[in-house]
Amino acid sequence: MSRAFDVETIRAEFPILSREVNGKPLVYFDNAASAQKPDAVLDAMSDQARTAYANVHRGIHTLANETTEAYEGAREKVRAFVNAGSVNEIIFTKGGTEAINLVANGIANEIKPGDEIVLSIMEHHSNIVPWHFLRERYGAVLKWVDVDETGALDMAALEAALTEKTRMVAITHMSNVLGTVTDAAQIVRLAHAVGAEVLLDGCQSGVHLDIDVQALNCDYYVLTGHKIYGPSGIGALYGKADALARLRPFQGGGEMIEIVERERVTYNEAPHKFEAGTPPILQAIGFGAAIDWLSQFNHADVAAHEHAIYQRAYEGVRGVNGLTVHGTMPGKGAVLSFSIDGAHPHDLAQILDRYGVAVRAGHHCCQPLMDELGVSATARASFGIYNTADEVDAFIEALHKARGMLI
Repeated sequence: MSRAFDVETIRAEFPILSREVNGKPLVYFDNAASAQKPDAVLDAMSDQARTAYANVHRGIHTLANETTEAYEGAREKVRAFVNAGSVNEIIFTKGGTEAINLVANGIANEIKPGDEIVLSIMEHHSNIVPWHFLRERYGAVLKWVDVDETGALDMAALEAALTEKTRMVAITHMSNVLGTVTDAAQIVRLAHAVGAEVLLDGCQSGVHLDIDVQALNCDYYVLTGHKIYGPSGIGALYGKADALARLRPFQGGGEMIEIVERERVTYNEAPHKFEAGTPPILQAIGFGAAIDWLSQFNHADVAAHEHAIYQRAYEGVRGVNGLTVHGTMPGKGAVLSFSIDGAHPHDLAQILDRYGVAVRAGHHCCQPLMDELGVSATARASFGIYNTADEVDAFIEALHKARGMLI
């Protein structure tokens, strides 16, 4: 049974939300960069460290067994969260960036000059630079798909970009700047029709959308813990079993091997093949606790709340003279990127901070998209499960004041 959705009760579980910034109540609208952590996550990590901590997998004693059980239990929670078919398809990484690098490095030995990697113009640098490595080092060709005036992915252009040379389609499931939610299932169908694999960057979508990797039929799906109310330093890669079996190991060390001799080495099977050395044990346990905490709530209730908060903010900023919203696709996620004529986003963010309002300003690790939008940077307010209508009103009031100071 789902837990009743009550935003004030939820807020009480996040200690940081009770603090003030510059003498004002904190209004935290930087969730797309990193979300805050509930007591359930903080306690899970602290309790494990205090009562049953040791290294995982290789020990025989009680603490090692208990820690391994908790660590592997977290893997099962991630598996269930994305509906993977097996825990062996879930690899723990230190974040979404490492997960994408793992895949790019893993297929590098298969890349031939002229092989194509298809990306969207919306991609975060973490889903661009690893593919540039393949361009620089192996002769891969990067092909780019644009968005329309609302920020929706141009699906006709995507289909046109796919050829028999396409090796990988690496696309965000939800843009961290525009909030655009892509038609992931259709992207997969189109890519598979030409024999290409698909990596979906779910670092933004993981906390907002209901993820089912089997229904999507993607080859790889990437998550990061710190945007799902979990700790930083932990993420996960889902990969189909046959895809992971083909990938070469990303790093070498303990745990990822079967046999090490003077003249040869043999590798473990997934997921251990990709988890060299001591893993982020407490972070993984915290990630699992975050999934447990978020999964208490009916997904539709959370989505409706976030949409209402976004819509209130969107209507509010439209009353600010000279303001442009970047990304207006229907059904988009709870991310509001904007710019004001004559006001630099960094200055806006700095003034908003005086009123206790935390927003992000910059290119958001999306320089190709900024070039496409014709701006050097934007301000971004992004919303989560604990944000309220009163916070939106405080943000809009502060935004009017900030504009008055700058224009």
